[in-house]
Amino acid sequence: MARDRCHGRAGDVHRGGAADRASAGGLRRTTPAALSVRRRSSVMHVVVLGAGIIGVSTAWYLLEAGHEVTVVDRQPDAALETSFANGAQISVSFCEPWANAQAPFKVAKWLLRDDSPLLFRPRLDPHQWRWGLSFLGQCTDGAFERNVAQLVALGRYSHASLKALVAQTGIDYHRLERGILHFFSSQEDFDAGAAGAELMRRHGVDRRVLSRDEVLQVEPALRASAERIAGGTYTPSDESGDACLFTQQLARRCAERGARFLFGHEVAGFDARGRRIDRVRVRELATGRREDLAADQVVAALGSHTAPLLRRHFGHLGVLLNIYPAKGYSATLRLRRPADASVVSMIDDARKIAISRLGDTVRIAGTAEMAGYDTGLDSPTARVRCRALVERYEQLFPGVADLSETNFWAGLRPSTPTNIPYIGRSPVDNLWVNAGHGTLGWTHGAGSGRALAELMSGRRPQLDFGFYGEERLAPARRVMAAA
Repeated sequence: MARDRCHGRAGDVHRGGAADRASAGGLRRTTPAALSVRRRSSVMHVVVLGAGIIGVSTAWYLLEAGHEVTVVDRQPDAALETSFANGAQISVSFCEPWANAQAPFKVAKWLLRDDSPLLFRPRLDPHQWRWGLSFLGQCTDGAFERNVAQLVALGRYSHASLKALVAQTGIDYHRLERGILHFFSSQEDFDAGAAGAELMRRHGVDRRVLSRDEVLQVEPALRASAERIAGGTYTPSDESGDACLFTQQLARRCAERGARFLFGHEVAGFDARGRRIDRVRVRELATGRREDLAADQVVAALGSHTAPLLRRHFGHLGVLLNIYPAKGYSATLRLRRPADASVVSMIDDARKIAISRLGDTVRIAGTAEMAGYDTGLDSPTARVRCRALVERYEQLFPGVADLSETNFWAGLRPSTPTNIPYIGRSPVDNLWVNAGHGTLGWTHGAGSGRALAELMSGRRPQLDFGFYGEERLAPARRVMAAA
């Protein structure tokens, strides 16, 4: 049932199990282990705002550390926004920031193209302009190298955390440990890709440069499009899987361990004294009923909505996150000929899209549109971008997918100018932030949740990363998400 919900089909709401009933009604299922934990003086009650991959992962590791957790989300289940239908890739080795020396020229060239990989629509929005100017400031070779180092470090830590979590829980989410293949359609792009692979190798990443024949050996399904392939790069250590399915199952396990989930609730405000939050005020969307949640600590993990919420309530205290939404699109197609479909997760460099196999379906995802908080699919631009995803897949794999049921989706990637997320303590004493993961939320989810839970428990994660709120950082780690 969870799988159907993640694939966006109607009639699939499942509330049959005890954990689901606990989640749906906001009830806490108490276990003997949870009772013993509460007797310890070090236990904190933490309110986590947001039930995507970041929020639920944070909740899991807080429970692991022995804390009490309440999770608040406006949707009826976990992972129904940014984590719902993303590109499905765990891309530790394909994590280059958008900001590089060539980016300003590419963005300028793409301004008038509705189907461009990165579409910047200028608006009368000071937060968009702040983000854009900061982005331009990161478009240097030196900044690019620094940012790559941060992203690779977090990616490795997160991948190890995910593997351990999966081994511990046994969650099944269409996981494929087949690596990620990046293929190029022109010699010029292939040469640039080879140079990028060399950069990643300097950071210890095993990204291999492949000839056309070697690309086809890794993924034979591409043979129908061999004439369009100049070469590729490949990282065997990367993987893919359904982020929505994983997150919903992890949320069920959190509920079984005593976490309380308030689905269908929005944040109405905060009761604060000075630089400390006493209570989080929430409102049930269906009934309007309000509830005040006492909180020792609060975690904001609301994706793109983190910045405006905290700016509105705590901007006067310096909580001004430089996060702006990048609207991404995907299409999930049922396979007509599964035997002829690709299995290895891929990146098509020509269109900047990801293609990932999820059981008997395929997910095609990509493009970024910097145009505010709209997630609609009915505008002329949205229709062009959705159609381009399907047309490209049909061009690469003619007749393999059923195009009559496209399951289009759009979500907001919470992007920072550096692509580095905010993970750490805000200027408000008991308010923590875990947001700004951009296109790498699935890749960095487990590690971000684990790292923040460690920080909140008074421990420094074994990770060379510039955490938000640290007072003194080593020069090599003084790279934060806000420029």
